[in-house]
Amino acid sequence: EPTYPAYTELDARNAKAPARVEVKAPVKAPNVVIVLIDDIGFGHSSAFGGPINMPTLEKLAGNGLKYNRFHTTALCSPTRTALLTGYNHHSNNAGAIMELATAFPGNTGVRPQSITPIAQVIRMNGYRTSAFGKYHETPPWEGSVSGPFDRWPTGSGFDKFYGFIGGETNQWHPMVYDGVSRVYPKVDDPNYHFTTDMTNQAISWINMQQSLTPEKPFYMYFATGATHAPHHAPKNYIEKYKGKFSQGWDKLREETLERQKKLGIVPQNTVLAAKPKVIKDWVNLSPDEKRLFERQMEVFAGFAEHTDAEVGRLMDALEDRGELDNTLLFYI
Repeated sequence: EPTYPAYTELDARNAKAPARVEVKAPVKAPNVVIVLIDDIGFGHSSAFGGPINMPTLEKLAGNGLKYNRFHTTALCSPTRTALLTGYNHHSNNAGAIMELATAFPGNTGVRPQSITPIAQVIRMNGYRTSAFGKYHETPPWEGSVSGPFDRWPTGSGFDKFYGFIGGETNQWHPMVYDGVSRVYPKVDDPNYHFTTDMTNQAISWINMQQSLTPEKPFYMYFATGATHAPHHAPKNYIEKYKGKFSQGWDKLREETLERQKKLGIVPQNTVLAAKPKVIKDWVNLSPDEKRLFERQMEVFAGFAEHTDAEVGRLMDALEDRGELDNTLLFYI
């Protein structure tokens, strides 16, 4: 706060109050929305040459920039904490996922006080902030309603949080928190799915925030449980891919790489990486193994397409409010 001059006027009728201090974001500062899909590969989506239909990602990529290099730590929590803070994962003490934290430096699972998350920085500069879906940044021994809550989303700069704290949850019957309070979604609804639920919550938050304070920009971290295990997808999305993976994973890899070359997202001389020895050639699998793995690919693909459809609803909500063109959107 500014330093106010000393007042010598004793008569309240003659005293004039100074202007109220409020930190505001710059005029027309853009909203920031980060959509983060979990455990999905570079060659999975149709936007990047993959076999999974993801029209929302295709549309956004067609109207924006498409990147083909994203540095990760090859693990969930460390990559996320780097994304959420702008600091190296070891600086965040996230040398591995939170469940593998130790007392070794760089791996304690406890983000140091010297690092301020982006959400906190941007909130203190006039933004409203929210996180929906998966977090997986809180040390597991702090992940219950007993707290402490310093490293929960609401203790890390997010005004609003609706989602789950750990690495995975049942998408039909999730363990959900609103802020730091355990809530119980209407899982008895036969159409209930967590991705749909979190999207409803995100849209509701945008509508309320924009209705009450339309001049304030917002920052949203929209991190789905998909496509991390458990792979729980609506049946109608799974059925879309029936028979689409009968060629097997070896042929699928070749097809995907060729499409990527045609799209220009990889160099023309790109070759497939060597396949791990523990993964058999498709032709050497038994009929039962082929049936099992084909089904698993169908379920995964349905899960990803359903997720993209929910992201599409979020984009539609932004467009309906006239905010899409004033939003920095990152779909990772």
